[in-house]
Amino acid sequence: MAGKIPATVITGFLGAGKTTLVQHMLRNANGKRIALIINEFGDLGIDGDLLKGCGIEGCTDDDVVELSNGCICCTVAEDFVPAIEKLLARDNPPDHIVIETSGLALPQPLVRAFNWPEIRSKVTVDGVVTVVDSEALHAGRFAHNEAAIDVQRSADDMLDHETPLSELFEDQLACADMIILNKADLLSAKQADDLETGLRSGVRSGVQFVRAEMGAVSPQTLLGMGIGAEDDLSARHEVHHHHHDHDDEDHDHHHHEHGHDEFETFQVSRGVIDDVESFVERIAQTIRDNDILRLKGFAQVGNKPMRLVIQAVGPRVDTYFDRPLTAEEKGKTNLVVIGQAGFDHAAITKALAD
Repeated sequence: MAGKIPATVITGFLGAGKTTLVQHMLRNANGKRIALIINEFGDLGIDGDLLKGCGIEGCTDDDVVELSNGCICCTVAEDFVPAIEKLLARDNPPDHIVIETSGLALPQPLVRAFNWPEIRSKVTVDGVVTVVDSEALHAGRFAHNEAAIDVQRSADDMLDHETPLSELFEDQLACADMIILNKADLLSAKQADDLETGLRSGVRSGVQFVRAEMGAVSPQTLLGMGIGAEDDLSARHEVHHHHHDHDDEDHDHHHHEHGHDEFETFQVSRGVIDDVESFVERIAQTIRDNDILRLKGFAQVGNKPMRLVIQAVGPRVDTYFDRPLTAEEKGKTNLVVIGQAGFDHAAITKALAD
């Protein structure tokens, strides 16, 4: 492993807090050069944009690579390996590579890709981190809004595995070297203890558990595990084998059916918002009135120089200011709305844009 650039794979379902975890890591990197590969897709690359130009010292647009063609484990040859090669070929290569998967990706095929001849001698998997929504899991769900994950699944034309969420979750745990119990602050101490005990019983010996609030885990904890996971695949085998062989010459990425017509995504644009609290309530009411599954985007608030990030999964709306507005963003609010096919675009646009 000497001389290889370490890479950390971060997986977990939509809404678990992967991007928040990465943002906290970048803000506390203390000069370490970290390159990011973000597996985001859709009309507006919210996750990538949250990290690009984030105002964090040492984090530049060139350090963030977005793979927007679909599930990362289904596009290893087409997207992932070339992205790694591009980062490795830089005049000033990164100290560490962090890969944030879409949450639909099976982690094992991604780890296996680090054995490809093009990159095996240059990079190693430092560790696999699985982020869990503790509050949702305690309530018996794999994510705060499982229907929103189905939207994400249907939006990916390249996805070639139809793994049920329960099985995908088991594979994420089976591959993990560290499990982040995010949002643990929303549980009592006993509830968190019971949740961790239950998860420990089903994972490999030695897997680390870390409890977190708003993804606040230090880089010293996340990075530098030195696992070399690509050499340890037998210990983190897939519990369920629903992924198709990418080495098959006759493999067709489009042989599967997703029911893509069942969901729709569209964008709403408007000007500056005057008050965060009232706009959040308007979003929440619009979600309730129109059965919106997922909403995310950015806004300018009054004359404030900072950009407001808006993320809603089901009825829960989260907002925070992340960085100064760019010239292109000033005076604008851009939202992506995702829901069942047939919902009323005009009514939603009117409710959010008036």
